[in-house]
Amino acid sequence: MQLALYGKSLELTPSLRGHVQQRLDKLDRLFAGTVPTAQVVLSVQRDLQSVEVTIPFEGFLVRAEDSEASMYAAVDLVLEKLERQIEKYRTRLNRKHRHGGLRRADTGAVPDAVADGPDDAAEEGEVLVRTKLFPLKPMTLEEAVLQMNLLGHDFFVFRESASEEVQVVYRRRHGGYGLIVGQ
Repeated sequence: MQLALYGKSLELTPSLRGHVQQRLDKLDRLFAGTVPTAQVVLSVQRDLQSVEVTIPFEGFLVRAEDSEASMYAAVDLVLEKLERQIEKYRTRLNRKHRHGGLRRADTGAVPDAVADGPDDAAEEGEVLVRTKLFPLKPMTLEEAVLQMNLLGHDFFVFRESASEEVQVVYRRRHGGYGLIVGQ
């Protein structure tokens, strides 16, 4: 596996770099011949050593992060999380091909509009902190739900492959998923 290793507030020693490379090489068996480039960010914040790993995998992003007192322990925990995510993804893909995939919920269950009450976002002192631009890859609803779960997010914006509309799938508080479609 190719490695893009970055250190924040940390000197990357050859032994640390070798440990990360050795652990990532163990994931190669899960990638079935492809050679992805893993982005690894190691950082130190107070007493915690943090590790973030992002790997593009078959059009999806697999991402995990963890913090521990020891950098080596944090690396090991993050790579265990990645291995579980990749196995889960591959199991779902195999299940999708065998059984026809996830079933789309009845569209009547998706609310026409999502309203949380009056617009409190413009309160004094609140400012836009971050803007994120990314390409919207055409995908099905099932692929979007899978990507959202792999990233560990509560929502995911995507371009629906059949209609080319921008849609948002989100995790509902009381279970299940919701879909927001613009008109």
